[in-house]
Amino acid sequence: MKNLLALITLLFFISVHSQTLLLPDRVFDGVEVHENWSVLVEGNRITQVGVRGSLQVPSGTVEISLKGKTLMPGIIEGHSHILLHPYNETSWNDQVLKESPVERSIRATNHVRESLMAGITTMRDLGAEGAGYSDVYIKKSIDQGIIPGPRLIVAGPAIVATGAYGPKGFHDGVTVPLGAEEASGNDVISTVRRQIGNGADLIKIYADYRWKTGAASQPTFSIEEMKLMVETAKSAGLYAVAHASTAEGMRRAIFAGVETIEHGDGATPEIFELMKKNNVALCATLAAGDAIAQYSGWNKSSDSEPSRIIEKKKSFKAALDAGVEILFGGDVGVFPHGENYRELELMVEYGMKPIMALQAATAVNARVFHLDNLGLIKTNHLADLIAVEGNPVKDISMMRDVSLVMKDGVVYKNVN
Repeated sequence: MKNLLALITLLFFISVHSQTLLLPDRVFDGVEVHENWSVLVEGNRITQVGVRGSLQVPSGTVEISLKGKTLMPGIIEGHSHILLHPYNETSWNDQVLKESPVERSIRATNHVRESLMAGITTMRDLGAEGAGYSDVYIKKSIDQGIIPGPRLIVAGPAIVATGAYGPKGFHDGVTVPLGAEEASGNDVISTVRRQIGNGADLIKIYADYRWKTGAASQPTFSIEEMKLMVETAKSAGLYAVAHASTAEGMRRAIFAGVETIEHGDGATPEIFELMKKNNVALCATLAAGDAIAQYSGWNKSSDSEPSRIIEKKKSFKAALDAGVEILFGGDVGVFPHGENYRELELMVEYGMKPIMALQAATAVNARVFHLDNLGLIKTNHLADLIAVEGNPVKDISMMRDVSLVMKDGVVYKNVN
């Protein structure tokens, strides 16, 4: 109750004072670091940015001192599942089969709040995983101010080839809820249109998956089927992304015209060349694989790395070396919401420079996701801003310690 009253009081305070001057030690603007800069916010927009003392500050402006801190754009999470919670709490199958969409939506209200408090001001949610269009309604609740959370870009149910997705293991007389919507052949057109009409902001396609429980992933949709889905999405002003972990699934998705590949574990050098040539970005979801390996018994502090981790490191480095555009997105939901920083730390551990990881989480994700007014600290951009202790360009683990969260000009967290 005390925290709720404090939040209400703070929101009232900010609503009264429409100008806010932020005074950090440094600013990471989404591209580079500037020492001794300050940022003026008026309403929900950034109106001035520059060296401290050079800004024209209106009288009555509220100042927020961020001594010892770095101010940066709000983080844009590229791959989340707000309707999932960690698999070491409840397996994916049991979440889909035993937790109602109502229960999962109630959980999601906590998940989006935890994400926002961790500095995630925008989140691309890539599939309700059996909860229908619950992500659309959670987004609506955030937009209407009913609950706090990041800006959401939602995929709705996502689309899988008929017979490909789970839960599996039941005889043909049992009907179970599936983790995504099935489609095949020309029916994929009506499926895409239905999902768009029901509120999806993008279309997620499963380009490959396991046809049988425990089997290796195999391609599912043909290139022609995926082309139909991509073309239908584009004609509505949307875009499509592909879950793909096999080289052939990735190849088909690239030629079909998807804009991002999710996971990409089994990519070959030839596939990475195709991605670069066709401007297809990679969302590697390193943190999900790391978490699943630990759920399976891997002790990071004492055990040698399992083959899955070794191969993922090689794949990520190969993508970097090939010049593929790398996105920030951890598949959060597989691991706890609010711990999105895990992906940033692993991106650096696997070979990316900290400043490149931070660029991926801000300016790069904004550009690839068509978010024209986000991802940069720049005049007239939306005031989605966070502050962290120290300098994350020198120590990426500083992203664990978010002290200020502003979204759309409203301060949701300030522990300075």
